Amino acid sequence: MSIPSQLIDNAKTEFDLTEAADRQSLSVLTEQLLTMPLDEVKAAAREENAPLEFKIGAKLADSRQFLLKNEQPVKIGVVFAMWGEQNRLRPKADDNPNGEDALRVKLEQLAWATAGTAVSWKLYVVDDGDPNDSGALAAQIAESHPLGDHVQVMWLDKAVPAADGPLQKLASANDSRKGGAVIYGCMQAIADGVDVVIYTDADNSVHLGQIGLLLRPFIQNKTGVVLGNRKHPDAVLVKQEGRWGIGIKVLRHMQRMIGQAIFSRDIRDTQAAFKLYESHLLAEIIADPTVFDFSFDTDWILAAIARDEPFEKVPFAFIDSAAESASITQGPMTTWETLLKGLTKAVRKHGVPHNEAMARVLDEEIHDYHDLELLINHLPPELETAVDQDFGNPAVMSPEAVQAWIQQRKEEQ
Repeated sequence: MSIPSQLIDNAKTEFDLTEAADRQSLSVLTEQLLTMPLDEVKAAAREENAPLEFKIGAKLADSRQFLLKNEQPVKIGVVFAMWGEQNRLRPKADDNPNGEDALRVKLEQLAWATAGTAVSWKLYVVDDGDPNDSGALAAQIAESHPLGDHVQVMWLDKAVPAADGPLQKLASANDSRKGGAVIYGCMQAIADGVDVVIYTDADNSVHLGQIGLLLRPFIQNKTGVVLGNRKHPDAVLVKQEGRWGIGIKVLRHMQRMIGQAIFSRDIRDTQAAFKLYESHLLAEIIADPTVFDFSFDTDWILAAIARDEPFEKVPFAFIDSAAESASITQGPMTTWETLLKGLTKAVRKHGVPHNEAMARVLDEEIHDYHDLELLINHLPPELETAVDQDFGNPAVMSPEAVQAWIQQRKEEQ
């Protein structure tokens, strides 16, 4: 049996996260693909000219088929944090053009993926001190939804300050930037006795029907850390790239020197909001967090590496939801400052190998995002022809050379 050509020809080449019609179309296509040999579906999806909708449908069919065949009971907690999500939580409308109906969509995706399987689930939705009170809106949506009993809405500001536990170093919800809320959600999921925690983002960038892709290594190989990977050739990635200046090469070079314990293991997609952690291991990892901002991803990965925990990476489908993104709101260099500073704290805390000279340069030269803004539109000669595999190699540009170049940029301002 071969894949009907009309099924591929009729598949959409674009996908709008705000459009219910696109979600319905994908659902219909996926059900058709589930009746066909998976190997042929996956092979067709790898073709360069395969439409986007077909590629996503293939991931969903792969996930669903695994979950249907699996007989091992697994209880999962799915966690996501919210800050400024009041628009994406609501459906699209004339006065809400970026609405994704995100909570309802996640509930329907999880219900579809797990229907008739040995997998049970609960969704932990955590308000990260949002001044717009996304938590109240999420609670209202959950209360009126048939699957509302699968949702627990939580507010970080009700949990801090804490006398002990993972959140004790967090003075208030205002000191969290996503990480604190995700940790709080994970704490509750672990307390509820889940086997694994999967965390994602508040938007619909990751179709949660793909959870079988994360669960497969855990169930089959007992792998306690499964990392979604958008950089894999079999991944599906639609990303609205930030308008980085040419100096992004410098930032990536610095990042990989400092984070060599991660990048030397070919973990390239550290920030993918689609990861699985076995609950007992995660309880150890979050017992004493290094950071409470959105560099928590690398903190957790480094904690696992320091414990010599095996991990697997799995390709998945991701469609960027940029319009309401917090990183767009706060600015890309604020984002990079957080990532670099958090990474430096984490490698030191976990005692993993890293380029200490580069870490010192970061300490001495990068005091806040303004210093990074001096770099982003300029490029040192050493990195002009550098390609991805060159980043992080001190032989290409040493920490000392990076420091001298940063100082030069400061003098020229």
